[in-house]
Amino acid sequence: MTRLALSRSCHGLLLVLLAFSLLLPSRAARAEIPVDLQLVLAIDASSSVDYDEFNLMANGLAHAFRDERVKQAITSGALGAIAVSIVQWASAGTNAQHVSVPWQLVDSPAAAEALADKLQMMPRDVDGGGTSIGNAIRYSLQQFPAGPYRGLRQVIDVSGDGIDNGVDPVRPARDEAVAQGVTVNGLAILNEEKNLDRHYQDYVIGGPGAFVMEAADYADFSRAILQKLLREISDVPMARNGQVPATVLAAR
Repeated sequence: MTRLALSRSCHGLLLVLLAFSLLLPSRAARAEIPVDLQLVLAIDASSSVDYDEFNLMANGLAHAFRDERVKQAITSGALGAIAVSIVQWASAGTNAQHVSVPWQLVDSPAAAEALADKLQMMPRDVDGGGTSIGNAIRYSLQQFPAGPYRGLRQVIDVSGDGIDNGVDPVRPARDEAVAQGVTVNGLAILNEEKNLDRHYQDYVIGGPGAFVMEAADYADFSRAILQKLLREISDVPMARNGQVPATVLAAR
């Protein structure tokens, strides 16, 4: 074989190998970083939520991740890390759900503070629409395989102030999540629907340890989401009234 033919043969082999490598996911792309918990925080941005109320939710979430008890709960897990993503949701449709904070690893107090900074500055990405909780659950469910993390537990945390009125029924969506091993919890904000916690209990939540937490109104959201995150992160069994045990509240 001449030098020119050998060069062409090697060049062709390199092209074949390059093409084959492009068909395979890279080692980095295939890697899954294990965490104690993958948590999608799905917050209501429908027409019933005004901008002041939205800001109270964003600030409440930021305050919760700055709390020393939450930081300790995160770092006290078996792996000492969780992954968090924020979804805003309203009615069904392609523009009615948005990933406002992609998956973020929280494995230290500094990482919790960094997430809190993002939450406090988070813009409203979904501006009004109906209240399709079922669609919100399905959209949130899609986020778990989309990131590089894989949680020992996977939880969707739905916060809202209205009953489901979307075209995507909530119970089948909830059941789909549960069938995939995902727990759906709820935070019912009772300023408009005084029995919303019952709707969440009957239609929205599901999976191992699923629970509903209540907030009297948006001003009460910060307190409720703090207790809810402590419970979700710590995975501590609690009474149905949603009270956090003293051992969790006293953690520092």
